[in-house]
Amino acid sequence: MRKLTQMSFRKLFVVTAVIAALGVAAGAAFAQTPAQKSMIDAAKAQGTVGEQADGLLGFRVPSSDSALTQAVQVTNAGRRQAYARSAQAAGDGATAEAAGARMFQTQLLGRISSGEWYRNAQGQWVQR
Repeated sequence: MRKLTQMSFRKLFVVTAVIAALGVAAGAAFAQTPAQKSMIDAAKAQGTVGEQADGLLGFRVPSSDSALTQAVQVTNAGRRQAYARSAQAAGDGATAEAAGARMFQTQLLGRISSGEWYRNAQGQWVQR
């Protein structure tokens, strides 16, 4: 029984850390300008950019738009920082990569709009 309670507590802690990371990731996203957010949103709607199973944004098709590339880089840098803090808070050998994957599964995947694209864990681009 005690082992079950410890496991449940650990799961609760990890979920709480992921939710906190989402808040931090949202805060990091505010580091991007409104124009950058708008570019990313438009690129998602056009299918150029999509969410990835690692919790980062990726280019589904190549883009020569340097402003869009910079916007994606700024967003991904903020997310990486948030995932690293989440992993550190979770402890127990958690990694930033695992935190990013959890964020994708628990938060980002559900926010992908119909018609937008995401890259699954197998590396395939899938349209919602």
